[in-house]
Amino acid sequence: MTRVRDLSEEQILERILPLLPRGSATLLGPGDDAAVLAAPDGRFVVSTDVLVEDRHFRARWSTGYDVGRRAAAQNLADIAAMGARPTALVTSLVVPGDTDVEWVTGLAKGLADGCSPVGAGAVGGDLASGPCLVVSVTVHGDLEGRDPVLRSGARPGDVVAHAGVQGWSAAGLALLEAGLVRAPLSPVPLEVGDDVVLEDAWERLVAAHLRPEPPLDAGVAAADAGATAMLDLSDGLLRDAGRIAAASGVRIDLDAGAFPADREALRSAARAVAVAAGMGDPGWGPGRADIDGVLDGWIFGGGEDHGLLATFPAGARLPEGWSAVGRVLAQDSAGGDGAGGAAGEGTAPAVTIGGEKPAVGPGWDHFRA
Repeated sequence: MTRVRDLSEEQILERILPLLPRGSATLLGPGDDAAVLAAPDGRFVVSTDVLVEDRHFRARWSTGYDVGRRAAAQNLADIAAMGARPTALVTSLVVPGDTDVEWVTGLAKGLADGCSPVGAGAVGGDLASGPCLVVSVTVHGDLEGRDPVLRSGARPGDVVAHAGVQGWSAAGLALLEAGLVRAPLSPVPLEVGDDVVLEDAWERLVAAHLRPEPPLDAGVAAADAGATAMLDLSDGLLRDAGRIAAASGVRIDLDAGAFPADREALRSAARAVAVAAGMGDPGWGPGRADIDGVLDGWIFGGGEDHGLLATFPAGARLPEGWSAVGRVLAQDSAGGDGAGGAAGEGTAPAVTIGGEKPAVGPGWDHFRA
């Protein structure tokens, strides 16, 4: 095994750079002090995100390829959420010297495959040694003549809609934490009552956590269909819906029965996790687990699926891949806290589920988790 410390920076780059896609908007790629990108719109959209080992991913579960796919996905989704088309990203990597070089080349391959669906380029970055793995990505996008779709445009009467999967990443993480799947993607069969959990279903959920696949084309489609507000779902549906509510000065009511297909896909995993956690045999006896509560926690509180949430004018035809999941309401005079909970006594929550205050947590907070 060749470790990072065994090679020079130039030797590592010689292994990485041939793996990275150029992208159609790239006029000058890696090799100089900076890349040069075309900006035919005259504007460009830019965002950045960081992944820190043991904070955002765990090396014992995630290969370099997984982390590369994930880093690309969460950054490209931010661009899609603005109604723009991703064009290029640059990546900075901090890596301990004892890291296998194959982990680093795997990261490059993951970035490349993550960029492939939208033709974005990986056009440069930086490489440094440090005590833990850190991956920082800055991504650019092209509005192609559109106005950006902001979080602040939702209006009372709008329809709330969703594209992508919801709750899958949280379920995949729960399967990993319960020891029901030994990454990379090797499920441990577990009988639950008369059912046997399907291994391929578990693999899809774990893959959704390790290698999310955002609906990147859905952002442009939503913008073209007249979306009034939009964002990437990275920190949980309740928390992110609350961000639209706060920015737009409205309330959002999510349908209690939303995401029926996701619930069905997640149900066997919820039962398995409940049994593994000692919550009782779900469906039998007084100690039965609250499977619907587990599902609600994953769907409404779980993050990192990187689907898209948007609002559309009432009566608008939703683009393919989008489903209605709620409605926008006028904000009560007391307002709300923007994250699904109440800001104070007598204060209406900014986000409700079926008209009621959510019974699940509001989602991921980077400084409180």
